[in-house]
Amino acid sequence: MGVTLDLSRAPAAPRAAAKPNLSGLTRAELAQALIAAEVARPEKARMRATQLWRWIHHYGVTDFAAMSDVAKEMRAALAEVFTIARPEVIERQVSKDGTRKWLIRTAPGIEIETVYIPDVGRSGALCVSSQVGCTLNCTFCHTGTQALVRNLTAAEILAQVQVARDDLGEWPSPKEDRKLSNIVFMGMGEPLYNLDNVAAAIDIIADGEGIAISRRRITVSTSGVVPELIPLGERTQAMLAISLHATNDALREELVPLNRKYPLAELMAGVRAFPGLSNSKRVTFEYVMLKGVNDTPAEAKALVQLLKGIPAKINLIPFNPWPGSPYECSDWGTIETFAAILNRGGYASPIRTPRGRDILAACGQLKSESEKVRASVRRKAAATDAAES
Repeated sequence: MGVTLDLSRAPAAPRAAAKPNLSGLTRAELAQALIAAEVARPEKARMRATQLWRWIHHYGVTDFAAMSDVAKEMRAALAEVFTIARPEVIERQVSKDGTRKWLIRTAPGIEIETVYIPDVGRSGALCVSSQVGCTLNCTFCHTGTQALVRNLTAAEILAQVQVARDDLGEWPSPKEDRKLSNIVFMGMGEPLYNLDNVAAAIDIIADGEGIAISRRRITVSTSGVVPELIPLGERTQAMLAISLHATNDALREELVPLNRKYPLAELMAGVRAFPGLSNSKRVTFEYVMLKGVNDTPAEAKALVQLLKGIPAKINLIPFNPWPGSPYECSDWGTIETFAAILNRGGYASPIRTPRGRDILAACGQLKSESEKVRASVRRKAAATDAAES
């Protein structure tokens, strides 16, 4: 009797659709979601949305059952249709200097980094990501070595803030003694290539009945996507930071390839037109200090001339080396000389203290290192299986 092998694959069982997470919805979207799911009648939806909003964003609850002033029947109905759970934290690291870093998985294959830096701003700043990977390929940035996977949703951006506040014990939203006082979009990705979701997340973060971080304490850093500068200012009223790093087009095109599309003259014109620009709302220019590349006194003087007339401060950033990087950090004396020239030119130029070097706090490092470790584990497991078979 012959035997026939059936080599066809059995059809995969359909994966249950993930429940929508209410955390990333704006107030209007939240009310509409309640109506669409028939959890609230249209005339009651706005009131119900306000109720849920405070529980989610002021108290930070992750379970509908904790919403004590919501009827038990409604809590059960919400739990059937929606979720307010946090994403998975794959890794958590704490530096000896107090810096904290989380690697968060929001969906299969979607892993993002978030870094909390104490003693920045009023009390501490959270550096959030807006994309998984990046397309800009800035040569000094570790994220530039990672291909773009996709934009993050507003919920995924907000989840980074929620995870940090969970870890810092920041619920319910404090007023005076908060550890997390500032948000900076300086993590993985180019925020202005994901402006819709960034703007929606800022609306949620800044809402006075929720997390309540002022828009003046939220900074969006861009490598210079000039057409989106005015929309950013008009839609978010956030503070602007420019990832600059060079004073002439030739060098900036090497360090920040986007400069080929939007050269310095065009970028500076866009900055001068930024809504609300004033001495009380200055632009921050970020300048990473690269030994022998962009750190001479002549370049410091050129930087003063380039920014002439723009209300600004200049953050000097000692380069945080990463494996395989072609650059070294400028010597401390060189950085201090550079800063002194900027100060004489009328610009505040604080030197950012290197933080979290012992926990791979440079942007993109933790994700890459985690992927390498997991790949190594898989290789060892495969080798063991092969040896045993």
